[in-house]
Amino acid sequence: LYKKRRIYGDSFLSMAECQYIIKHELDTLRARDETHVPGHQQVKLYPGKSIIRRLLSKGILIQVFPLHQKEELKRLSFSWYQKVKLSFQPLDDIRHYYGEGQALYFGFLEYFTFALVPMALIGVPYYLFDWEDYDKYVLLAAFNLVWCTVILELWKRCSASLAYRWGTLSRKKAFEEPRPGFHGVLGFNPVTGREEPLYPNTKRQLRVYLVSLPFVLLCLYLSLYIMMIYFLMEGWVLSVHDEEPTFWTGILCFIPSVIYAVVIEVMNLIYRYAAEFLTEWENHRLESSYQNHLVLKVLVFNFFNCFASLFYIAFVMHDMVMLRQSLATLLITSQILNQFMEAFLPFWLQRRRNKKMIRKVQIRKTLEDKELPLADQVRLEADMSTYLGTFDDYLELFLLFGYVSLFSCVYPLAAVLVVLNNITEVYSDAFKMCRVFKRPFSDPAANIGVWQLAFEAMSVIAVVTNCSLIGMSPQVKAYFPESDMQLILWTVAVEHGLLAFKFILTFLIPDVPKHIQINLSRLEFESLEALKKKVKPGRFNQSRSTLTVNRANSSSNE
Repeated sequence: LYKKRRIYGDSFLSMAECQYIIKHELDTLRARDETHVPGHQQVKLYPGKSIIRRLLSKGILIQVFPLHQKEELKRLSFSWYQKVKLSFQPLDDIRHYYGEGQALYFGFLEYFTFALVPMALIGVPYYLFDWEDYDKYVLLAAFNLVWCTVILELWKRCSASLAYRWGTLSRKKAFEEPRPGFHGVLGFNPVTGREEPLYPNTKRQLRVYLVSLPFVLLCLYLSLYIMMIYFLMEGWVLSVHDEEPTFWTGILCFIPSVIYAVVIEVMNLIYRYAAEFLTEWENHRLESSYQNHLVLKVLVFNFFNCFASLFYIAFVMHDMVMLRQSLATLLITSQILNQFMEAFLPFWLQRRRNKKMIRKVQIRKTLEDKELPLADQVRLEADMSTYLGTFDDYLELFLLFGYVSLFSCVYPLAAVLVVLNNITEVYSDAFKMCRVFKRPFSDPAANIGVWQLAFEAMSVIAVVTNCSLIGMSPQVKAYFPESDMQLILWTVAVEHGLLAFKFILTFLIPDVPKHIQINLSRLEFESLEALKKKVKPGRFNQSRSTLTVNRANSSSNE
């Protein structure tokens, strides 16, 4: 470890690190010979195959999960969500209890919330004083261009600082074992020297391009078809309102957008299950490859499903009033649904489970005040929901970032709504982690992984979108009264210039702060010096002689 670590109690390792070591040892338990599981003659263990994964896949083991530590959890809960306060989250305590992967997610959620504050502060007066002037959004769009680039670059530095503090910044990626769902013909792996399932890469590529890709395209077409139905409904409602405008017809104008927002959430949920099934069927060997393919499938569909209608309204219909109304309805409806699904529903279900479990173990006192016997604690926590990782959490933040960065210039309250959503998200996610879900195994991480690329791709699209909106504004069109082609050329030129500036800014702002770079370089130097002192001079000279002979032999062969 390259810096002074925080010591919790008498332990040098955090609780999450201890769990990770135990989980790693369990995952690397492998059978030496082909044999049967004692007491289960129908279940075979193959040489080199993970024993724990085999037992789980055959239902001999039901669950493997770490238990909550009551005192640590109570201390973390109190400082995290049990009291409403204007302060930062206890990221070090979260990392100690849950690991770096969880701590980085909550760190990013906190950072994203604070980064939205300038947008919200600008949006509120803009909303109050220029609500009826739908075309005066040039300044807000220009600010959007700079904002979405700068915050992502600064997050890299913040993420590097957190990873350095936790000792994972220079962590080398461990050799990946085959994922549990990977299957194939048993063969010899020349890298590990063990027998393990082998699957032809050609077969996998055929499944990806001949089945998965057409399925994704078909889902995109279905999403487009439903979007056109929404526009037909919207047109019919507007015609009814124009014929006889009343209070109720005014309310009716919002109904198609609300229905469409609900349909979008339902389609996203159904597609998520289909994407997981397809990615599992593609039979990826490594967990990282599985995650990358799953993220790509889900992001493409969710982006198209959530934003296609807004792009159509903005750049085909050129209706800024309808764009503002649709954006507001989609954003508010999706947030209400997400809060219900992520906060209220899990809390209600968990209370029902706890009541049933309390009756079973015949405990009448509150669980907070009495220490449960170990067997009862295991039964209680086994019935809790399983935490499925940060995928859905990052996906929600990705879509919210899209709503703010792409079209918030025409609906300035979008940033305010997202800030309020994120504040409630912090408390609801913290509550779920501590009270609703089983304690997950830790996931060591140095950054937010592929999601950083996803957010940066969204920021590039935001540059193009905001430049196009600026080019469509009456203020800018007034400078090109005679030639639309000249306006388009100037808009494209400005957009290319801003993209160039964005990439230059990426290189100018270091991903790792200077003092951390110096500390890492000093660590590497001290490690090499210590290695030189440890290696005996005779062995060093012998290694150098061997290297010289090998070079001479290679030269003669040439």
